[in-house]
Amino acid sequence: MLKVEDWAEIRRLHRAEGVPIREISRRLGVARNTVRAALNSDRPPKYERAAKGSVVDAFEPQIRALLQEWPTMPGPVIAERIGWPYSMGPLKKRLALLRPQYKGIDPVDRVAYEPGEIVQCDLWFPEPRIPVAAGQERVLPVLVMTLGFSRHLSAVMIPSRQGGDILSGMWQVIEQIGRVPKTLVWDRESAIGGSGKVTQPAAAFAGTLATRILLAPPRDPEFKGMVERNNQYLETSFLPGRRFTSPGDFNGQLREWLLKANNRTVRSIQGRPADLLETDYQAMLPLPPLAPPIGLNLRIRLGRDYYVRVDTVDYSVDPQVIGRFVDITASPDTVTVFCDGRIVARHDRSWAKQLVVTDPEHAAMAKRMRQALAEDRQRRASTRRHNDGHPVALRALPDYDALFGVDFDPDPTKASNL
Repeated sequence: MLKVEDWAEIRRLHRAEGVPIREISRRLGVARNTVRAALNSDRPPKYERAAKGSVVDAFEPQIRALLQEWPTMPGPVIAERIGWPYSMGPLKKRLALLRPQYKGIDPVDRVAYEPGEIVQCDLWFPEPRIPVAAGQERVLPVLVMTLGFSRHLSAVMIPSRQGGDILSGMWQVIEQIGRVPKTLVWDRESAIGGSGKVTQPAAAFAGTLATRILLAPPRDPEFKGMVERNNQYLETSFLPGRRFTSPGDFNGQLREWLLKANNRTVRSIQGRPADLLETDYQAMLPLPPLAPPIGLNLRIRLGRDYYVRVDTVDYSVDPQVIGRFVDITASPDTVTVFCDGRIVARHDRSWAKQLVVTDPEHAAMAKRMRQALAEDRQRRASTRRHNDGHPVALRALPDYDALFGVDFDPDPTKASNL
């Protein structure tokens, strides 16, 4: 086959210098017909290998018949149905070509985001285990949010993927920005909209902010591709070479890194998120006058052990409200317990699992209450009453011995002389 450089030289010699075909053939050592073909071709020669058959060819009619009826049938099932005797590689390649003909192709359009219009949200689970208590480490979720117009990236580690904790993280990020995006995009995260419908706590959160939550279609990660790419960016640019001693340490290092990340130039917008954030900010909604409902919220009747459980951790409560209903509110930082509007317990929230957190004052109050109860029971037991209610004095047993002249403790010297 004629080389590209020979093809170019043939055309130069003939058209620029007027060298005859015979002379070009002699100089380059190629056939005259090759020279003529090069002169008649306006495109450089391209090597194309003759197509070879594939082991899949004999099975293609059966594959097409199955895809015609079941376009989404998995590859291993197809291999079983057609009696595929080879490795799965060739079959997978052929299925990638054939399946769209029966399943259809769902193209994705490029979207131009208006300022203040949208923020994409997701949970990222970094691999490093974070120390949360003595001898206990956990893999904790990180809430990641990306503004559509400016590509401004925000992230914060939260205690759990429960709805109240996710909403607390969202409110923390929105407060830091200072304004509210008009649309919050989420996937089918169970605490936000796992059933395909926005959960009641998430709807209350969005209503307070006067925004809306838009759920992505199922199995469509490209719907929120910006935040998905930022998850990978965090994985490859933030994590390597770092160690963390606590969730607070993680969030501290993350805040410092985000300042640099938002000052980098993003190719898709040809600008820096930190510079475009002001445009996003001006188009967003103002913060509401009251904070939205966030955190974990529970209402229980306090039992005799005077502890309440929040995310597998038990927290002590003032034992004086045992038997009464208490309301528990847990933010990522604190756990607060109310009874009739009065605070009866406040603790720093533990991000560990299966721990017991006790306030010494609660334990001391419980001890005093037990002592008072024991004294009261003893007092009640020492006083008898008639049926009509008046008390009956109780005499000591030695009084009856003296009354009847009985001595049950004789002189031991006299007893020895008998």
